[in-house]
Amino acid sequence: MYERSSATELVECLRSELDRYCVGGKLPSSRALVERFRVSPVTVSRALAQLAAEGLVVTRPGAGAFRSAPRESAPAAVDTSWQEVALSAGEGSDEIVPRSVDASGVLVSLATPPPGVAELNGGYLHSSLQPERALAAALARAGRRPGAWSRPPVEGLTELRDWFAREIGGPLTAADVLITAGGQSALTTALRALAPPGAPILVESPTYPGLLAIARAAGCRPVPVPCDAEGVRTDHLAAAFEAAGARVFVCQPLFQNPTGSVLAEARRAEVRRIARAAGAFVVEDDYARALAHEDAGPLPATLAAEDPDGVVVHVRSLTKVTSPSLRVGALAARGPVLERLRAIQVVDSFFVPRPFQEAALELVGAPAWPRHLRAVGAELRHRRDVLAGALRRELPELTLPHLPCGGYQLWLRLPDGADEAAFVAGALRAGVAVTPGRPYFCAEPPGPYVRMSFAGVAGAGELAAAVRTLRQGAGRGA
Repeated sequence: MYERSSATELVECLRSELDRYCVGGKLPSSRALVERFRVSPVTVSRALAQLAAEGLVVTRPGAGAFRSAPRESAPAAVDTSWQEVALSAGEGSDEIVPRSVDASGVLVSLATPPPGVAELNGGYLHSSLQPERALAAALARAGRRPGAWSRPPVEGLTELRDWFAREIGGPLTAADVLITAGGQSALTTALRALAPPGAPILVESPTYPGLLAIARAAGCRPVPVPCDAEGVRTDHLAAAFEAAGARVFVCQPLFQNPTGSVLAEARRAEVRRIARAAGAFVVEDDYARALAHEDAGPLPATLAAEDPDGVVVHVRSLTKVTSPSLRVGALAARGPVLERLRAIQVVDSFFVPRPFQEAALELVGAPAWPRHLRAVGAELRHRRDVLAGALRRELPELTLPHLPCGGYQLWLRLPDGADEAAFVAGALRAGVAVTPGRPYFCAEPPGPYVRMSFAGVAGAGELAAAVRTLRQGAGRGA
């Protein structure tokens, strides 16, 4: 090759010789290439640069050029369109029946807002309210227990089941309790045990979106029963059982999510009586008993504690009052239904990991546990009052039908005709994440609502600042 030879010709020559070198092998030096091909150093430099751009060689200043690892060929185009039919085909039918699972209502409260956005949409305690030191100490002690990493009984550790039984109250014993991986898992097991696919399930209206997602994912049909400030309307409950033929009613009698209402004393026995007459179960989701505010006063007993006939299936969890990652809860029931609950849980998950159960036992048995509950109750009351007061001052057009004495949220009615979605979107643009009310209804909502949580921010001052931000931004659009 002569001096006039182009860099393109040199590239072709070098490309044809690359197989002589192993991956990572060094090519001849620029000086050697100049002498061999009788070209200028500029031509060699251009040729090596072209090969480097093609990914065939790697040039290292001062070291030379080396053969690169061959590039992987581009993956073939993936065609997953066939899955649309497979995922929607109805069994035993020639028709196409959609079977989608909608988790959007749950993800609203699980989504982490962007940095700088006030998190008034969360469903868990802020890290400053979590017993992090006590949790760390409990987990460390649990890990050192003899047998801590061995397989636990499928029902759960007897000592932990006994603790839950005492907390739930009444005639329940450890033999009536199953340890679950948190409240959501317990609700899923309960609905699978009590309602076959296609069956109606009575739910409070409004209610926790996670429950609606569980019901629909199981192929069941949630049927709303209206609530007021005293809990579920028992006159409508009886009518709903008769009209729908349901065999399950799911309720939150204490600090209901999202309204914060407490089931009135006169209605408690009525709920059990109506369900018993209908041959149905009541699933009692007692998610917020440990989140009672400092001014709550004596709490009513659980429905399960006053249930002589095995009507109530009770759900309890440690997650809400500790940490999102301590997913330890309990299912309690009496009679043959307990064996079905147990069988479904074993099929789904075998058992809850023993270290978590041991850590939960260490935590609730430590002197720091009652102090933590008192501290959370006092702080939640303070935050509730700060948020409610700020809303009254800054956004009086939002109506607060009920000031709760437990839980971590306020349920707010927007003015008639307000655009709920626009309010939520405007709030987020202004730097405040709130939860839309629509996902809490399984039928058409009676009006526009939003839920604001006061547990997921760093302090009460952030709540007041968030409401002022709403007043300046999204609040004007309400």
